[in-house]
Amino acid sequence: MKGYKLAGVTRSNQYSPNHIGNDAAIFDATLSYLKEAGCEVTLYTEEEFRNTDIQETFIFNMARNKETIAKLKELEDKGVVVVNSGYGIENCTREQMTRLLLAHDIPHPRSLIVNTNEDVFPFINNHTFANCWIKRGDFHAIHREDVSYVRHPEEGQSVLREYALRGIKRAVINEHLKGDLIKFYGVSNTNFFYWFYPYDMNHSKFGLEKINGEAKGIPFDKDYLQQICQKASEVLNVKVYGGDCIVAEDGSIRIIDFNDWPSFAPCRDEAAPYIAQSILQEAALGSFRVVNNTLKLI
Repeated sequence: MKGYKLAGVTRSNQYSPNHIGNDAAIFDATLSYLKEAGCEVTLYTEEEFRNTDIQETFIFNMARNKETIAKLKELEDKGVVVVNSGYGIENCTREQMTRLLLAHDIPHPRSLIVNTNEDVFPFINNHTFANCWIKRGDFHAIHREDVSYVRHPEEGQSVLREYALRGIKRAVINEHLKGDLIKFYGVSNTNFFYWFYPYDMNHSKFGLEKINGEAKGIPFDKDYLQQICQKASEVLNVKVYGGDCIVAEDGSIRIIDFNDWPSFAPCRDEAAPYIAQSILQEAALGSFRVVNNTLKLI
């Protein structure tokens, strides 16, 4: 596979709120392992990718722009191998993610999907949501206000009006879950899975971890956590993933967010070779395994 050519598409800075450096670092670390494995990689920004006639038949990417995703999907339809899939990236937008997780019985908060110009009072009251989260439905969170914790319907209505003024037509309302907030990272079809308590490590994008506060260390089934995350990865069609879940007082687990290729900031060095392994496997460029943080051809 010496000299095999891949295209790599970086993430535009506007889609890395408060994590520009971390997102770039995990991409660069993965790139290093692919080069060590013998790959020749041509790098593109999202804008360059959209405006270039791509010749490579294997693409790895952290893209988020809607036009970039549309081009990834078009190339996939023509037989190009893409990690993460453009279809998978699109599935991680809030409304699609919510519908898919609930449809496949993956543990998730009770949720409503509404138009932002709707009166949400009857929805929230009928579902007895004491507190809830309102999230833009059409895309990933870019601004702090794209994920808002609300304490009563009046506050929720105000958030929806603000979304409507910004041209956001759909929103997801999630029931607020009490318990320990856990962040997780995984790479499908490898042995890599990592979880931690973000509040305890002061790991945050918008500071919302303080809502659930310091973790109590509630016991839970770690194998089950990995199992439901793997199932979500398959349902959403993303190989490189991360997200958040809540562990309730009784030890039950529900996924509250799932993202395509996050920063892996607390475990970047450990994760990068596994991400490269997954890309190589998807592209059928040989069987590799990670040994002592290096890729070995087997």
